Amino acid sequence: MTIQTPPCTVLRAVGALRLLTWPALGASGPDAAVTARSGGVSSGPYASLNLSLSVGDDPARVLENRRRLAAGFGADLTDFVFARQVHGAGVRVVGAADRGSGAFSLDTAIDETDALVTATPGVVLAILAADCVPIVLHDPVAGVLGCVHAGWRGTVAGVTAATVTAMTALGARPARLAAGIGPAVAADRYQVGPDVHEAVTRAFGLAAAAFIRPDTRPEAAAADRWLLDVWAANRHALREAGVPGTQIHTTHLATGPAGHGYFFSDRAARPCGRLALVARLRVPGRTHMDVTP
Repeated sequence: MTIQTPPCTVLRAVGALRLLTWPALGASGPDAAVTARSGGVSSGPYASLNLSLSVGDDPARVLENRRRLAAGFGADLTDFVFARQVHGAGVRVVGAADRGSGAFSLDTAIDETDALVTATPGVVLAILAADCVPIVLHDPVAGVLGCVHAGWRGTVAGVTAATVTAMTALGARPARLAAGIGPAVAADRYQVGPDVHEAVTRAFGLAAAAFIRPDTRPEAAAADRWLLDVWAANRHALREAGVPGTQIHTTHLATGPAGHGYFFSDRAARPCGRLALVARLRVPGRTHMDVTP
């Protein structure tokens, strides 16, 4: 008899929205999801649920998209906290006083930050991406939640480990963390140059060989091109930070064409919109995300 292993992530419908969720994380307590492209009002290259105010889309349409996401998440847009992401390793701990930061304007976003951490139920952390790795982390005992934006620069800079450290300062323990890794550029499509290979090797040493390899296609090999697996690099970073491998749940869906076009991909089309990783510690007695297959 063949035993079917349940998928790490599931695409679910919330009204017109489609959200990717992690069943294992949902069981541990938080609401956490990554948005697919459908269900919004943006058009053209941003169609339809673009959630970024910084990619050239009509701001009014972006705000409507954000309101639709908030409604589907059982929250108000004033509960959301957005960061001004810079592909670094900056982590900010946020709480009730930060509600609404960046939700309606870029000017109010948490500055120069690529990871948000909270211990306050009801605060919705929001990270934007379109090929970079969105990661959610949760300690169910300490009640601490983190969301990470990890492109190759942030990965090399150590943003994932820095987030674990910030959560630990609030009482979390790496061994208790559950991690959800969301859609990112597929390894066989993420071609990088020798500068990235050098940076990854410098950051990870011998371990880098497990997630960056030569692109052996003739033209690529002649140009010293490499293929980077950012999913694997961040799984390694999480394990090095003390998160058990069995508690790291990685989606099988990539961004762009390799993921059936469900998610925006900056490498596939420019300009393009941005997906959002949104997560929240649940407030007892309040309405939460209602997802159905």
